[in-house]
Amino acid sequence: MKKVLSTLLFAGMLAIYACGPGAEEKAAADKAAQDSIAAAQQTANTIAAGDTMAKAMADTSKMKMETPAKK
Repeated sequence: MKKVLSTLLFAGMLAIYACGPGAEEKAAADKAAQDSIAAAQQTANTIAAGDTMAKAMADTSKMKMETPAKK
């Protein structure tokens, strides 16, 4: 009797495992991936904006240095 019950229990666990993730789990994984992509794009945009601002400030400083002083 123990062998039959153990076999049935094992078969039941194997059947549940073989079903794979449900629709909710797949949707959650897809949403997490999209959120990750959006965060990476936002970070890249922030870095690009900072680089542009730094370049503009450097150009402004350079212009001030090249402008002759007025008397």
